Amino acid sequence: MLPSIACALLQGPQQINLPPPPTPLPVIQELPADTVINPQSNLVAGADAEILNMVRGVSQQNLVGYVQTLEGFHTRNTFSATNVEGRGIGAARRWIFNEFIRIGGGRLLVEADEFPYSSGGVATNQQNIIATLPGRDPNAGVIVLSAHYDSRTFDPNDGVSFAPGANDNASGVAVLLEAARLLSTQELNQTVIFAAFAAEEQGRYGSQHFVTQQLLQGAQINAVFNFDIVGGRPGIPQWVRAISPGDASSATRELVRYMDLVRNFYIPQFGLEHVNAEDREGRWGDQLSFLYAGIPAVRLTESQEDPSQQHNSADVAAALDFNYLRQVTQLAVAVTATASGAPTRPSAPTIAAMSEPGAYLISWLPDPNAAGYVISFRPVASENYPAFSYVLSEQSGNVALTNLDTSTSYAVSMAALTRNGRLSFFSPEVVIGN
Repeated sequence: MLPSIACALLQGPQQINLPPPPTPLPVIQELPADTVINPQSNLVAGADAEILNMVRGVSQQNLVGYVQTLEGFHTRNTFSATNVEGRGIGAARRWIFNEFIRIGGGRLLVEADEFPYSSGGVATNQQNIIATLPGRDPNAGVIVLSAHYDSRTFDPNDGVSFAPGANDNASGVAVLLEAARLLSTQELNQTVIFAAFAAEEQGRYGSQHFVTQQLLQGAQINAVFNFDIVGGRPGIPQWVRAISPGDASSATRELVRYMDLVRNFYIPQFGLEHVNAEDREGRWGDQLSFLYAGIPAVRLTESQEDPSQQHNSADVAAALDFNYLRQVTQLAVAVTATASGAPTRPSAPTIAAMSEPGAYLISWLPDPNAAGYVISFRPVASENYPAFSYVLSEQSGNVALTNLDTSTSYAVSMAALTRNGRLSFFSPEVVIGN
C-alpha cells in the first residue's frame, strides 16, 4: 500500500493536529517513453520535450565519423608518437581537443590536463583532454562523463604496432563528443565535465591524476558515468551493462536506479542490466579511480564482449554496431540532461515517527527552484523504485506520511522536480520502520 501524505505546518514544540487527509496525490506506475509533460498538467516525473528532441537528435553519422577518425591514427598507445601529424597519441589528443572546441559553440572550456607517466625507464608526458560545460549554480556540483582515448595491442607498452581501438575505446570517446555537442546547446543547473582520459590501459593513470586534482580543488562530484567498450556488435542483446558495486541502499546502486528510471522515460526499448561489481573480473576501468575516492561512479559496457576483438588489430570500426552505440549515447544524453537540468539534489530529509502506527513526519528545506518533489518509499527488500508520491512546491517542507505498512521497513528518499518533468538525483535514503 502506498502511504498517504498530508501537509503539516510546524509551530514550535506543541502537538501537531493534522487536518483530514487531502485528495490523494498523483501516483505514477510507469510513464510511456514518448509522453511529454504539459506544464499545465499534473506534476509528474517523465519525458521532457526538449530532452526528447536531443535524444532523437543523436547522430549515428557523427558517431561513425568520430570512431573512424580515432581509428585512423593507427595507434593511440601511451608510448606512441606525440609529434607526428595524423599518427599516434599526440595527434589523437590534439584532434579531440579541437573537436570539443568545434562542437561546443563557444560554451565548452577545453583544457589539456598534463601529467607525467613512466614505465621501463621511458618517461612521457600524457594529457587528459577535459571539456567543461559550466552550470548556472556553482554550488550544485558536477556530473562527469568519461572515457579513455588511448589504445593498445597485446603488449600495453607497444607504441608502434597497429592498435585501432575502435571499440576499446574510440566508442566511448564518440559518446562524449556527441553528448557534448547536444548538451552544449542547453542552459543547465549543474556543471558537466566531459573527460577523455589518457594512460588507462597502463593502469588508470590519467583518471587517478584527474581525481586527485579535482579533490584538491574542492570539487563536488555528484556522479560519474564511464563509457568503456560501448560500440556493440551485430546480434548482441540490446541492453547495456551498468557495472557498480554496493548494496541496495548504496550511492552507486541509487545512481543505477536513477539511470534506469530515466532510460525508461526516453529509450525503453534499450535495456539496462546492473552488475554488482567494481568491474569485470580481472579488468579495470576509470570509474575505479572515482569509486576509490568515495565518489559514486558507474561503468557502462556493451551487453556481451568479445575478447578476441580487444587489444589487437581486429578492434576496428567495421565490426561495430553503430545503432547500438547510438542508443548508448541517447542514454548518456537523457540521463545527463535530466539530472543537470533539474534543481539541485535535496539533502536527506528528517523523518520522525508520529503517535499513529505507520505515520511519520518528514521535513526538509524546500528549494525555490523546484516545482515539487517526488518521494520514494522503497521497501528495503526491493531493488527498484516503487510507485512515487508527489508533493507540490506550495506544500513542501513538512508533510505527514500515513498508512505505511508497519511490518515493512522503507528506505525513503526524495528528488526535486521541474514543471516539465525533469527529476534531480535522489537524496540519500533514510530507513524507517522495523
